[in-house]
Formats: sequence, C-alpha cells, structure tokens
Amino acid sequence: MGKILIIGSGKSGIAAYKLLKSKGEEAIVFDGNLELDPQDIREKLGDEKATVLVGRIDSEIEKEISMVVLSPGVPIDSELVNHFREKGVKISGEIELAYSYEEGSLLAVTGTNGKTTTTALLGKIMQDYYEQAFVVGNIGNPYTSEVAKTTKDSVTVAEISSFQLETVDRFRPKVSAILNITPDHLNRHHTLEQYTIEKEKITKNQTKDDYVVLNYEDEVLREFGKVTGATAVYFSSQRELEEGFYYKDGAICQKKDQIEKRLLSIEELKIIGMHNVENAMAAIAMADSFLVPMDHILQSVREFTAVAHRIEYVATKNGVMYYNDSKGTNVDAAIKGIKAMTKPTCLIGGGYDKGAEYDEWIEAFDGKVKLLVLIGQTREKIAECAEKHDFHDYIFADSFEEAVMICKDHAVSGDAVLLSPACASWGMFDNYEQRGDLFKEIVNRL
Repeated sequence: MGKILIIGSGKSGIAAYKLLKSKGEEAIVFDGNLELDPQDIREKLGDEKATVLVGRIDSEIEKEISMVVLSPGVPIDSELVNHFREKGVKISGEIELAYSYEEGSLLAVTGTNGKTTTTALLGKIMQDYYEQAFVVGNIGNPYTSEVAKTTKDSVTVAEISSFQLETVDRFRPKVSAILNITPDHLNRHHTLEQYTIEKEKITKNQTKDDYVVLNYEDEVLREFGKVTGATAVYFSSQRELEEGFYYKDGAICQKKDQIEKRLLSIEELKIIGMHNVENAMAAIAMADSFLVPMDHILQSVREFTAVAHRIEYVATKNGVMYYNDSKGTNVDAAIKGIKAMTKPTCLIGGGYDKGAEYDEWIEAFDGKVKLLVLIGQTREKIAECAEKHDFHDYIFADSFEEAVMICKDHAVSGDAVLLSPACASWGMFDNYEQRGDLFKEIVNRL
C-alpha cells in the first residue's frame, strides 16, 4: 500500500496518525492553514520524523498517496478532496478508519440535537455494566485514539456527526440511533434532504440482526423506520406506542408484547427538560436492544448527571440561577434550553452565522424571556427577527463579559440567566466549550 494522507491536524487528525503509525502504516499529515508551524504539529504527533505539510502538497509526494483520511471539519466536496477523488484515490474519514480496526461491538448515536447527552448516558450504562467500554467520537475523544484498545468483549459507544457519516463505507454499529433531524450545517450539506441522507447513513450496513432507535415524533424518522435495513425501535415523548418506549403520566414506560411496564419516574432523573427525557429513552432503548438487563440500565440512568455545557447548572448568585447551555449551537437546541427554564429568564444569544433563521426560537420565548442580550456576528439579524415577532426587550453587548454583566444587572432574585446562543461560537471562541467555560468562570466570580 502507498502512503496515507491525513487532511487536518486537529485532535482527530493527530489520533488518526498515531493509530496508523502503531499499525505500521506510513502516514502524512497535511493542513491547509499556512499559519501553522509544522514543528508544532510534529510535537503533537510525538514524532520528530513525521512528514507534515502545510499549505500545499508537493507533486512528488502526491504520486505516492493511495488513500486520504479526512478530519470531520474537512468538506468532502472541497477542491483538494475532489482532486484526489478524480485520480481514483480512496477517500475515507477518521470514523471509517477507526472502525476498520474495531475488535468489539459498536453502538453509535447521531441526530441534530441530544447526541452528546445520549452518548454520555449510554456510555455510563455500558461502563457500569461491562469491564471494557469506550466512549468516543464527536463527544471530544476521537474514535481513532481508543480503537486499538478494543477486544472481542469490549463495547464502544460513539457520537457521530453528519460530517463523519459522509465518508462511511463498511461502518456497521450493532445498535444505532437517530434522535431527530432539524435544519443544521446547511452551509456544508446545502439542503435538508442531503443532511437527512447523511444522518441515515448510520444504518447503511445494518441488517435485521442490528437495531436502529428512532424518534417516533420525527416524521422523517418514523417513515425511515419502515424502509431501513435494521430492526427499528421507536421512542416517543408525545404518545403511547404499540411497541417501544414512551413518556406517559410523568414516567418512562416500555411496551413489549402488549404488556406495559412503568420503568422510572422522570422525577428520578438528574437531567431537566423534556428533551432530556427523550435522550434518556433513546439511551435506555439502545442498551435494551443490546440486551443489558433493565435493572442495570435504570440504576445508571438514575445516577447520571448533566453533560457540561448542556443546560448545565452553574451557580446561584443573589437568588438568580445561572445555566450554561453553550452547546445550544443551533435554533432547535436553543429552543430546548428555553423550554427547560421554569423562571423569568435573561438570555444570552448570538454568535457565528451558519445561515439559520431565528423565528421559531423567538416564538419559543413564550413569555419566559424577560431580556435577550445579543452578541456576535448574528446580533442584528436576530434583533430584526425579534422585532418582527413583536419582541423588543433586547440589548446589544460588545463583549461576552459585558453580556453576562448586563444579565446580572437586570436579573432579580427568583430569575434565571441562561447562555443558550442558538449560534456557533466561531469568531469569538475556538469552540462552544471555551465559550461555556468562560461563562462559568465569569459567573463564579460574581
């Protein structure tokens, strides 16, 4: 085999290089960002002799490349990727590369919102029950960094984004889940139809011996359950199902062979909001499909606490409760943040423009939002949308710290302050984690 080109020198690119090197493959790391120092990348790779290219690829090296591995942030229709594709070079992704070395069982979660919480909860269930369980993927721990440790008895739980699914080939989870599909990343996938196709690829190689857990309340997914090659298992927050998992009278229930079992009261959950009830049902359904005993599943669910940056309680200051929902990077996720609030709320919104519309978000304020503090590139666009919906209680802030201080000054005892931006963090921050961490830092100093 020739050399393998890894495009992207972030966390997953570094992990992919280390995996390939450990397997005796020859890999090259390329990054289009001319401002990067190849020596810094070599240090991250832990390999002084690594071939690292920045900005351009030498035509002599190009001839030796037999496979390209894309980091999730690299568009599959970029000029460079198309160039290699036209030459007949195999294009793969970091997830597909990792899967080719998987020795154990894989469970995989995708969807527009709720992936991280569902993956973390399912990961806890598996780690509590099995001796060897790994939690990987979009959750911040590259699949390529853990897969070499897998054995025939291990279980891997992976959070998979639409970007990662674009390049799947043989990838086949034993149990998969598609939690929901709402418009997101349209700057990458261009249409909702294409985005939906990418999400559904998680089941591409599954058969009737495998399971896909689907949200019955998502019409697209309800229909998809009829045509998928896997065995569909549904969950619903709105109605009692003939078969599957559902919310009813304050509890999560399961119906199997016409018999209904009340599994647990939602009062027992440490995560708040109906969207988290859905996430819990999805994780329970996945673990149940993988034949983990239900009493073990429910014990882990009762112990599970919120994921950082997802409606995460930070502190109470002068009777005001502060919540960090920095992971609310799109409209649908931010709506869930608002719906989880039970108090008058000062809300921080705005950020990088992914081309979204904000009407549904503003409509979801539903009398709960007493003040909207807007930051970032989208602030004027959101303000215009707010005016259109007759919401006028907004203020522009020029910095993130100023936004928090404005909320502090306007909130009174019994109120809540929520960071749930409905936008990506880029431009002001490297990622949503950095944004959420700064919020927590400022709040804890108040």
